Amino acid sequence: MITIYQLKPKFQNLLRPLVHTLYQRGFTANQVTIFACLGSILTAGIIAVSLPNFMILWLMPIWLFVRMAFNAIDGMLAREHQQASKLGAYLNELCDVISDTALMLILLPIAGINSIAVFSVIFLALLSEYAGVMAPLVGEKRRYDGPMGKSDRAFVLGALCIALALNIISMTFLNGILWAMVALLMFTIYQRIKRAL
Repeated sequence: MITIYQLKPKFQNLLRPLVHTLYQRGFTANQVTIFACLGSILTAGIIAVSLPNFMILWLMPIWLFVRMAFNAIDGMLAREHQQASKLGAYLNELCDVISDTALMLILLPIAGINSIAVFSVIFLALLSEYAGVMAPLVGEKRRYDGPMGKSDRAFVLGALCIALALNIISMTFLNGILWAMVALLMFTIYQRIKRAL
């Protein structure tokens, strides 16, 4: 099953000149990782305090695109400019789950949102990433299998925020999408475990 993660190589090729410039100016992969995490927390905070003004939700897809670029940049700095480190591996995984959680939590203040569905998505997203990072414990590479990986979740969240900003989605339909994410996340966890065995 094709996921957004599989489009990453083409996106990286577009960013490579910028990565080279950042490297020449002394930026490190860990700095980019931390900056992306702080940016996610700040974005979530700005949106949370601005609701119920749904126009602020336009900020979400913009930031998610920027964050995707940061995530690609830190990986390229680490791999292509010899900045990989044990600390960087920890920061990469921890900052991702912190960012994902902060950004998903902004849905909670919205009237009509099913909070159980939101918390279920957050919990299963964390569990799916944990399933991915456990693969090296059984001698396999870190698993990024879909259908609801990090990039896919970001795409859905961005689309939901755009729909809310345009007032073209009902709460019933939105909650249905959240429950669909729950089902796809459970399948993602299964896929990551199965393919690591």
